[in-house]
Amino acid sequence: MRASILLLPGDGIGPEVVTAARGVLDVVAAHYRHEFVLSEAPIGGAALRAGLDALPAATLKAAQAADAVLLGAVGDPAFDREPAHRRPEAALLAIRRELGLYANLRPATVWPGLESAGPLKPEILAGTDMLVVRELTGGLYYGEPRGTAADGSEAHNTMRYSRHEVERIARVAFDAARGRKKHVTSVDKANVLEVSRLWRAVVNEVARDYPDVMLDHQYVDACAMKIALAPSSFDVILAENMFGDILSDEAGAVVGSLGLLPSASLGDGPGLFEPVHGSAPDIAGRDIANPVGAILSAAMLLRHALKLEEEAASVERAVTAALSSGIRTRDLSSAATAHSCSAVAREIANSIAAINRPALT
Repeated sequence: MRASILLLPGDGIGPEVVTAARGVLDVVAAHYRHEFVLSEAPIGGAALRAGLDALPAATLKAAQAADAVLLGAVGDPAFDREPAHRRPEAALLAIRRELGLYANLRPATVWPGLESAGPLKPEILAGTDMLVVRELTGGLYYGEPRGTAADGSEAHNTMRYSRHEVERIARVAFDAARGRKKHVTSVDKANVLEVSRLWRAVVNEVARDYPDVMLDHQYVDACAMKIALAPSSFDVILAENMFGDILSDEAGAVVGSLGLLPSASLGDGPGLFEPVHGSAPDIAGRDIANPVGAILSAAMLLRHALKLEEEAASVERAVTAALSSGIRTRDLSSAATAHSCSAVAREIANSIAAINRPALT
């Protein structure tokens, strides 16, 4: 097949991990005889440094025209004191909104050989395989009104959700659960927030259409504690924007490293795929970042945007082979045994053709 993929390297370690993922996509294309047309555009701090908006109009236009978008990371401390619209993170919020990407899928799995990589005992971590389904275009991150008083004495944000927004993200979670262990845990703070009470009511209504899926509700603080104490008890976690953001980061720490976590943002327009980690400016340019999250995001791109299931699975098998054989960056290994970002990416790319079925003829 022929597909157009826009790469947005962004800031910090973004260019390094996108380069790693690009190499994997090139191997997949060659091995399975696809034509992936790859192009790049600036976003975030990289765009601001070039005198452009955080999300340049040309970048948005290219994203809208692509079959899928792969993003590295945005974030640059040089802009920390700038107004909101002049911060790199504004680009991420804007592109999600403009592409209509309301559903964020964040899987967190214990990979073979990494049972002891996280802070939990292996026997507690065993069997952990959760998917956080995060609503992506509502809540505090987008709600209006918002702002800061002119004298800096106070600031305000608004958490706001409509029935429609809750229903559509709930259906994404229940549909995902049907292909997994058929269990949805909906997260809210319904004991104190009116928005959460609406959230819970609508999720209960949607659940009636999925009698084969078990539903339970947890307050966000209780859920955070249970992820740390019994992570294998979760299947699909359904959460609003901020709660999902926080809980998925916790899930990454539990399974070993944020550097392992991919994500897919789906909705009305082309999908946006990105590792969960940030720009990590302190390690940028040193070839020590973990590329696995970006490479697995490329696998999610193959699966969700291009409907190439076998190709996606081949990337995941290659990641498993690399990690289980000890090919790991320093966040998962001692300094003496750690591999570079580029070395890990090269090992995964080389494994795709070697360990998967022959190319189609």
